[in-house]
Amino acid sequence: MAELLARITVNPKQCGGRPCIRGMRIRVSDVLDLFAAGLSSEQILAEMPDLEANDLKAALLYASRKFNHPVLVA
Repeated sequence: MAELLARITVNPKQCGGRPCIRGMRIRVSDVLDLFAAGLSSEQILAEMPDLEANDLKAALLYASRKFNHPVLVA
């Protein structure tokens, strides 16, 4: 899993510091938006030929890790 997460990069000088795929200007949120729009992995890879299948897995894993955090009740 660490190898997948290593595909996600954050650079304050790129895309406003938003997480991107392998230093490209393709944001994790771009990939998630395409999945949410109903595109399959194959369709996303055809639409964005610079991406690899593991990039899609990395985006999903990154999002899952970001949203899986404890909620503290005061």
